[in-house]
Amino acid sequence: MNEPLSSDPVDRLLLDEADAALTGADVVAVVDDVSGLLACSAARRHPQLAVRVVCDSLLAEQAVRREAAELGLDDRLTVVDSVAAAVAGASVLLLRLPKSVAALDEIAAAAAGAAAGQLQLFAGGRVKHMTRAMNDVLAQHFGRVGASLGRQKSRVLRASDPRPVGEARWPQRRQHEDLGLVVCAHGAAFAGAGIDHGTRLLLSVLDEVPPSASRVIDVGCGTGVLACCLARARPRAQVLAIDESSAACRSATETAAANQLTERVTVLRADGLREVPSQSADLILCNPPFHRGTSRDSSTALQMIADAGRVLAPGGEMWTVFNSHLPYRGELRREVGPTEIVRQDPGYSVARTRRR
Repeated sequence: MNEPLSSDPVDRLLLDEADAALTGADVVAVVDDVSGLLACSAARRHPQLAVRVVCDSLLAEQAVRREAAELGLDDRLTVVDSVAAAVAGASVLLLRLPKSVAALDEIAAAAAGAAAGQLQLFAGGRVKHMTRAMNDVLAQHFGRVGASLGRQKSRVLRASDPRPVGEARWPQRRQHEDLGLVVCAHGAAFAGAGIDHGTRLLLSVLDEVPPSASRVIDVGCGTGVLACCLARARPRAQVLAIDESSAACRSATETAAANQLTERVTVLRADGLREVPSQSADLILCNPPFHRGTSRDSSTALQMIADAGRVLAPGGEMWTVFNSHLPYRGELRREVGPTEIVRQDPGYSVARTRRR
């Protein structure tokens, strides 16, 4: 038996717990592989397997493709765009547990609905991030749910006997009367169908952004709240909403449609501003992420700030909201230009930055 390529304790426990099921399987679905090594390890350990992978994160999806190419597994590993497409015809599902119960609910519902026969689900995570609610969610969609013993601070939940729920619960929709806005959200979208505090603080100063800005980008758009509110307030603006999360992009697309803004809000799944042409924006709005999965990580936000200096046209502006304790004001000043705090409360700050 080939040893798994991954040294991640969650990946290794998943592969060990699912080993017997994978030995007798022809197709395995892999959901939210974080590095590409879970899917590639399953393919290498079980040469008869066809592997289908779906990732919410574009960066994770790129890692899967890269690892498969480097290991010569392209002919056996296929990246698909939905959980249903991954699970169709598969008898085993390997899942890296998402950080939110809502995301797990949507994944489990889609898997149970697409399962043609007996599907065995193995969902792994770090014990410190797992809750009893995850077992309860799986029990809504599968007749049998259990758990492995812990190993290296990791654990695997097992589920079988899928039972599809009749009425689809995703995306969720919420009418925000104070904004006159309908927000649509898939399970993995940040803040769900609600509106987080940072976004609300930035919305409170939205009428102060340059009225002449016609080329606008909402980077890290989430459910598209900022993009849609700006597009509605500035009828001449064309807004590009960018996120690397598939759930966020689907949510933003549906939020724009629910508010009759599809003609002026374009949604792009991309790694921040890397693909955006230089000097192509008059205004950038940003409520940057400070987590990657379950870990605190400011690297994505810092890259967005660095790229904004290239993407903004001379004299263009970036409006950013962030936790006040984070060192973003200095980064904005260094990478983009003069920066002032225009609104602040005990937890968050809104900064206005003009490109030099």
